[in-house]
Amino acid sequence: MAGGGFKHFILVFLLFATATTLVQGQGTRVGFYSRTCPSAESIVRSTVQSHFQSNPAIAPGLLRMHFHDCFVHGCDASILIDGPNTEKTAGPNRLIRGYEVIDDAKTQLEAACPRVVSCADILALAARDSVVLTSGRSWQVPTGRRDGSVSLASDTSNLPGFRESIDSQKQKFAAFGLNTQDLVALVGGHTIGTSACQLFRYRLYNFTANGPDPTIDSTFVSQLQSLCPENGDASRRVDLDTGSGNRFDTSFFTNLRNGRGILESDQKLWTDASTRPIVQQFLGVRGLRALNFNVEFGRSMVKMSNIGVKTGTEGEIRRVCSAIN
Repeated sequence: MAGGGFKHFILVFLLFATATTLVQGQGTRVGFYSRTCPSAESIVRSTVQSHFQSNPAIAPGLLRMHFHDCFVHGCDASILIDGPNTEKTAGPNRLIRGYEVIDDAKTQLEAACPRVVSCADILALAARDSVVLTSGRSWQVPTGRRDGSVSLASDTSNLPGFRESIDSQKQKFAAFGLNTQDLVALVGGHTIGTSACQLFRYRLYNFTANGPDPTIDSTFVSQLQSLCPENGDASRRVDLDTGSGNRFDTSFFTNLRNGRGILESDQKLWTDASTRPIVQQFLGVRGLRALNFNVEFGRSMVKMSNIGVKTGTEGEIRRVCSAIN
């Protein structure tokens, strides 16, 4: 090879190597544990499956846990840390189920590969496995996150609330690089799971001077009132996706179209002009480019799971997920 050609080859090689290093150094990648702990994903999968068989409620719990973790300090497992005034004690997280699943998976991983697999990665994998167990489609989960050590209940104000406007929700998502379609797709995760009456009962009684929230289908109001009487048990749980609360599908969006959204913030996806077309795309409405909810949900989950990740020399690998080492 001539001298000039050799120099050009070396230059191209160095540029390629630099670019590759930058991409890998920026965060996570699929198969991160393929050499250091090849059984990592299968251990998490089997653990989630085992718990799911005895308690299906852990599936939506793990999915929400990952979401609530990523929106506070990034996806660093800070939601798992025990102690006074930690994220776990905050209002939005008190009713989340499935913490014991992550602890169980971590115990098994520590036996197989000590101090290798992060709690943050276990949570990301468990969220995916929960969707699959409820008949959703799988996706490849990039791994390589490390665990954070800061967990403050006061920081959970970043989480969208059950009464929040679409504009406010969009601002919170945009702050993490998530667009309006990501918002609709990720809220679509409410196709599985339940809500306590206390989070939506106000919509059923004296919401306006004329009575219930007018965006709720009138025949549905009476059904919800029978489940959540005005002075009844506020902790009673109701499916977020009526008629399909244990199956990951698009019926959640059908319910929104029919005025059967349980949470006010969910129903606003249909009443707001900026998000309604995306709901319609997930429903395959004629005249709009159809979107496959399962596919787009997986894509949005990957984007969300890379929010503020700690990699390389940042963070740590916790030995116990609920404690700072």
